[in-house]
Amino acid sequence: MLSVQEQLKTIRRGTSEIISEQNLEDLLALGRPLRVKAGFDPTAPDLHLGHTVLLHKMRQFQELGHEVIFLIGDFTGMIGDPTGRSETRKNLTPDEVKKNAKTYLQQVYKILDKDKTTVAYNSEWMNKFSSVEMIELAAQYTVARMLERDDFQKRLAKNLPVSIHELMYPLIQGYDSVALKADIELGGTDQKFNLLVGRDLQRAYGHKPQVVLTMPLLEGTDGVQKMSKSLGNSIGVFDTPNNMFGKIMSVSDDLMWRFYELLSQVGATELEAMKEQTASGTLNPKNAKIDLAKEIVARYHSPKLAETAMTEFENVFKKKNLPDEIPVVKGWGDELRGICNILRDHKLTDSTSAARRLIQQGSVTINGGKISDVHQKLSGNKEYLIKVGKKRFLKIQPG
Repeated sequence: MLSVQEQLKTIRRGTSEIISEQNLEDLLALGRPLRVKAGFDPTAPDLHLGHTVLLHKMRQFQELGHEVIFLIGDFTGMIGDPTGRSETRKNLTPDEVKKNAKTYLQQVYKILDKDKTTVAYNSEWMNKFSSVEMIELAAQYTVARMLERDDFQKRLAKNLPVSIHELMYPLIQGYDSVALKADIELGGTDQKFNLLVGRDLQRAYGHKPQVVLTMPLLEGTDGVQKMSKSLGNSIGVFDTPNNMFGKIMSVSDDLMWRFYELLSQVGATELEAMKEQTASGTLNPKNAKIDLAKEIVARYHSPKLAETAMTEFENVFKKKNLPDEIPVVKGWGDELRGICNILRDHKLTDSTSAARRLIQQGSVTINGGKISDVHQKLSGNKEYLIKVGKKRFLKIQPG
């Protein structure tokens, strides 16, 4: 294994917070493989690049020689994580959870080393829990402590309901760390409360508390809100090569560096050099973005398809493939506007229903990549080339 300081350098990259770094150093100093856990509730069948931020950090731990546990929350998934929710989630059936979990494994091995990954399901221990054990678990936390959560407080302030089973969610997630004897647990910054409950429960059950490592939430293509399919700003792991390439090319230059830091295999030293070169003008940001798009498309598809996607993307912007005159409109600042409304308002379609139909047919591209999400939103402070069918074009310039 690498030295403690060399490992820390890798682990710190892109990390938001480590609780506590001294505990992490002490664990690394033991010189044994550490048990590194991250949980994913299969509440939807597909993952986007925002989800993969944790997977990349897990891969780094694998390369450092540690044991990675990919935990599928098939039990917690039936409850639904209340984190960031303004209302109670709809409960999923066991069959829905099982179906979604199957697709997760097809996707995560694009990043994780399958031979070095332990897959666990929290139903393995939670389905065996007796009513007495569940009461004992509930006794480890007070209601007042649980209601310290910001999302619960906001709901209560608006007289919105908080269901009893939602209060159990952090306890069950925390117990996963007890069952798995986790040394380290990874999660997004929005998961901090749940991760800290894991530390508390480990102490309560006579274990050493895990180190908590939080990762930032990756912004979506709009550069404003976190990546989310429901917000129409996501880049899906199952997106086609052309769509994935085009969406990555549409992100701002500033957001590009966030993508590099959290999603790329480019080393820290090389990344700093690239930033310096773009600042000095010796490296065109567009070329850096092309390299990023090729790397990500190659990972989820193949190097050959990444090259093809790049060629097709560049062809869209070549003069011979564009009409002599393209309507140009000024953007609308930081406001986010739905793509269907944009197409209608700028006469690219007769109505929003027609826009939805064309998007579903694959007849609409943005910056060279076909879009499939009728709810996708665009920020008015970025440049876009929109194509509808073969002859309708619109260029949006930053407002």
